[in-house]
Amino acid sequence: MIKDLSYPCSLSEVQTRIEKIKNESLENFLDEKEAVRFALNCIDLTTLEGNDDTRKIKLLCENAIFYQTAAVCVYPVFVKQAKQLLKETPIKVASVAGAFPAGQSPIEIKVAEVKYAVEQGADEIDMVISRGLFLEEEYQKVFDEIVAIKQICRNAHLKVILETGELIEPNLIYRASLLAMQAGADFIKTSTGKIAINATPESFLVMLDAISQFYKETKKRIGIKPAGGITDVMTTLVYVKLLEKTLGINWLSNTFFRIGASRLTSHLYDFLKKIEKN
Repeated sequence: MIKDLSYPCSLSEVQTRIEKIKNESLENFLDEKEAVRFALNCIDLTTLEGNDDTRKIKLLCENAIFYQTAAVCVYPVFVKQAKQLLKETPIKVASVAGAFPAGQSPIEIKVAEVKYAVEQGADEIDMVISRGLFLEEEYQKVFDEIVAIKQICRNAHLKVILETGELIEPNLIYRASLLAMQAGADFIKTSTGKIAINATPESFLVMLDAISQFYKETKKRIGIKPAGGITDVMTTLVYVKLLEKTLGINWLSNTFFRIGASRLTSHLYDFLKKIEKN
């Protein structure tokens, strides 16, 4: 386990870096069109509503095939259906599990739900940390919960949601990022999309810095997923630039970068079609 470092930058320094990167050119893409196509292929097309049903999941999977997204993300009860609908495609099936979105259940309940999702065929599990425990500085308990869930994932990749909108402070987001990676996360993810503050460039950059530090110490490459509130092309390109400038070309694939979005997908697609017509 690497030592748990304090974040070396203030919020104002993070914001200054973001503004600088926004004005820089993309290095690893020919143009904005190529970057947008990359972003479209990194989307986890998602539906996580109380009125989800088999018809909505069928439409979700049809849209994922049409747009060629990286994955769909659904509740555990729909994993089996989604796997069947996507069986002839490379599109992954992700499932939220482990008391999503609040994380307020005993670990035994969380593990049981993750086990069910994996047995249904989930390729990826999106779990959320216990923010209450984390904010009470019960770091070992949070760490142990992630370890327990990672163990039950078997071959499924584990995305650990920090819910950065409830952590707020850069130092807390950085600490939570390192803790999740130390505990076995394959990805760290900003948000559930279920609270007022979801992904922000600030929280995303802090998490990128944590991944960079973790890679320097361990040589293990961890993925990242901003989720919630990303709805337009220009905002998407900001996230792609931040990723490229902070972590470099080795992270520019949907193996290590995902975007949690639904409304965004059609906007990216329409942008590409508009450029092609011109």
